[in-house]
Amino acid sequence: MKFLKELKTAKEAAIAAGSFLVKNQKDFNFTKGIKIKSKTQIQTWLDLASEKLILKRLKQEFPKYGFLSEEAGVGGEQKNRWIVDPLDGTTNYVLGLKAYGVSIALMLEGKIVLGVINIPETKQLFWATKSGGAYVNGKKIHASQKTNLNKAFLTFCHGSDLVDLKSAIKLYKVFKLKGLEYRQIGSAALELCLVACGRTEAINLPGANLYDVAAGALIVSEAGGKVTDFKNKTWPEKNGDLLASNGLLHQDLLKIIQTTLNK
Repeated sequence: MKFLKELKTAKEAAIAAGSFLVKNQKDFNFTKGIKIKSKTQIQTWLDLASEKLILKRLKQEFPKYGFLSEEAGVGGEQKNRWIVDPLDGTTNYVLGLKAYGVSIALMLEGKIVLGVINIPETKQLFWATKSGGAYVNGKKIHASQKTNLNKAFLTFCHGSDLVDLKSAIKLYKVFKLKGLEYRQIGSAALELCLVACGRTEAINLPGANLYDVAAGALIVSEAGGKVTDFKNKTWPEKNGDLLASNGLLHQDLLKIIQTTLNK
């Protein structure tokens, strides 16, 4: 397997950050510990502490790699960089819910080659390397084989810009009125893992942030799923619209998305 040292380091960092978050969640002060970043985003001191823990570990082992992280922004070499979301699902976390994760990806020469997502509350560590398959806790995983959209379980998320929110609302109305199972869980990293291991069939994200989806998109692809933008072009590995599915329902979903958003 390629990138063995990088994979080992990313796993260790994700596990350490996850353990830190689990330990501190029960004592989190909801009334004092929150900073409002935007209308749809919040930040806690735990986001920052988790990020610091992760970046310190990654920089120690790979000082030449740059980084893109949700809270710290960008630093160093950007063609070869770690992409980090230290706490994906912050709102769930502060509410005491278990649906959150730690996401770490590695981009080399502009392409995602490694992804690790730790879902600490369920003790599930997902990972994938380019052309190396996708795994959870060492067991190979595969996207679902469902071909009937009416029997599919679909999720969504969206970016913080108003245009992304409007797109998400339009899609929500259409999917729900079609009678489809369609909901927002609140952690894109977790939702991508659910697609990869076959528990759900797809997630769409208008205006996805790269740090939210970099690791998960690779994990879905390596699990036999499909990841594109809303125009059915290969996902460009940057911020923007993203559809990740089991592959078998991809065209059906794109048709609904394109018809809805092009009106």
